[in-house]
Amino acid sequence: MTILAVDCMGGDHGVSVTLPACRRFLTRHADARLLLVGDPRLLSGFDHERAQVVAASQVVTMDDTVEIALRKKKDSSLRVAIEQVKQGTAGAAVSAGNTGALMAVARYLLKTLDGIERPAIATQLPNSKGGATTVLDLGANVDCSARHLLQFAVMGSAMVAALTGNAHPRVGLLNVGAEAIKGSALIKEAGELMQRAAAAGSLNFAGNVEGDDIFKGDVDIVVCDGFVGNVALKTIEGLATMIGSFLKQEFSRNLRTRISGALAYPVLAALKQRTDHRRYNGAALLGLRGLVFKSHGSADVTAFEHALNNAYDATDNQLLTRVQERIADMACHVPEQPTPPSAPHAAASPGS
Repeated sequence: MTILAVDCMGGDHGVSVTLPACRRFLTRHADARLLLVGDPRLLSGFDHERAQVVAASQVVTMDDTVEIALRKKKDSSLRVAIEQVKQGTAGAAVSAGNTGALMAVARYLLKTLDGIERPAIATQLPNSKGGATTVLDLGANVDCSARHLLQFAVMGSAMVAALTGNAHPRVGLLNVGAEAIKGSALIKEAGELMQRAAAAGSLNFAGNVEGDDIFKGDVDIVVCDGFVGNVALKTIEGLATMIGSFLKQEFSRNLRTRISGALAYPVLAALKQRTDHRRYNGAALLGLRGLVFKSHGSADVTAFEHALNNAYDATDNQLLTRVQERIADMACHVPEQPTPPSAPHAAASPGS
């Protein structure tokens, strides 16, 4: 029985979205149980034999700072959901809450895996070959080192292997050009580390890729820092929304366009479904000693259900174990972290 802890209070819509999504999920997964975390008064109406309410008296809002989430809201639904994973009561936690708070609380409670310095946010985006390309990091780490990018590549490889059965997924490093001589010093160094890992047979590195390669499907994983990844993700989502609005306006403009739209409906319906970002909702926080999945804060019922599905698949396919194994195998390819010079005469900072 796969058990998920759900932060039912998080996101823009709270229980009006999370509870219907949970009911749909339970209907479609007979071997799953849910721990519904939040205000018991708002969750008491959810009656299902495979659902249990776990009380939490506080809610982390989308405007709360990381400090508030960590220090002043220790009984928040977000934190209590992650605590279920830490205690081993649940295999994964799912939340649509504040991304910064979710990452900070998850890292504080679960800690990072041995060999991982920073967790990363990973999600799948549709590609032209009918599959999906995994992209990471999507915003957890704005500034990264070459070592971090290598670790992202390893974690992404483990995720794709666990969820798709592809034991040797192709990894691309996002750059301004495919040539090895292009890019910043950081990207060049990361490329060299990945080449070294590939030569040892521990990583299927395909070299540098550009932004449009995310959708071509020639690589299974695209690695980048969180700043670039988050900008790319939001641009993609905005473009999909614009296309949907444009088609809706055009097909309602006059009789001719309505007739054309009716004739093209099967193709357009398939395109709409293929590019619907709700189907790819639910990003994994990789690199932690437990599984945590982040849903969009604005997710509707369909989108949140997909986040639950992703958490279920990851738990069922032992994603955490796969990541640990890959990291252990990769350890010999990551250079030692340089020790910063000591400052014996430095004065202690206030409050230290």
